[in-house]
Amino acid sequence: MNLEVRAARAQGGCRVEKFDRWLIRINRWVLQWILAAMALMVFANVVLRLTTDTSILWVEEMSRFLMIWLTFLGAGLVLRYGGHIGIDNLQEAFPRQAKAIRGVVFALLLAFFLFMLIMGIRYSSFTWGQTTAAMEIPVGAVYLAMPVGFALLIVHALIMMRGYVREKAVLADAEFDADSAASI
Repeated sequence: MNLEVRAARAQGGCRVEKFDRWLIRINRWVLQWILAAMALMVFANVVLRLTTDTSILWVEEMSRFLMIWLTFLGAGLVLRYGGHIGIDNLQEAFPRQAKAIRGVVFALLLAFFLFMLIMGIRYSSFTWGQTTAAMEIPVGAVYLAMPVGFALLIVHALIMMRGYVREKAVLADAEFDADSAASI
């Protein structure tokens, strides 16, 4: 392989790594802000209810919708860190075929994610004309979390697929580690 091809491949890999770091950083930042907004709204509403016997009508609805968005937007990061429940008995029983088994599992996951992305788009567009009770925003805006979340899952899965299929590699850091959480 000549030097130009190697340099082009190295630069392409560097772009993917930069995109990956950017994606994880932005994804975490959005999740942190959603969680902070939910906590602040619910806390303020509880304090208001205890001190004045009234509450903000839209807080319950908004916090529920933010929880939906938090769940779908966070699923990709949880996948990257190996935090989803997984059963690996088959690959442990057949260690020689473990890479192939993980490859099939990833192909099935990607097919499922794509199916759910399509269904989420259809469902969101179908419910766009309905509005929520308290805030009167389109219900489709809430259900838009599903296709956005599954699109993120596809991107995260594609980025991590090679390392996971080859070596069962997932991200790990002090902030979020599935193995240390399991030992608690």
